Amino acid sequence: MKMHPSVTLDRVVAAVRRYNETTDNPGICIACGADAEDVEPDARAYECDHCGSHRVYGAEELLMMLA
Repeated sequence: MKMHPSVTLDRVVAAVRRYNETTDNPGICIACGADAEDVEPDARAYECDHCGSHRVYGAEELLMMLA
């Protein structure tokens, strides 16, 4: 699956850490690279508030996609 170039392993690992260490629920839109909030860790294809595409994924889901 094609991802925005800003969706790197380092960025996704940082989002997973943020989820594990805080009360945040981060996600990332793989279409435009925007950060998303209140996203379940295993979320798939949520709508992006920034670009409108249905390509927001939760941090842990993205980690599995990049593995």
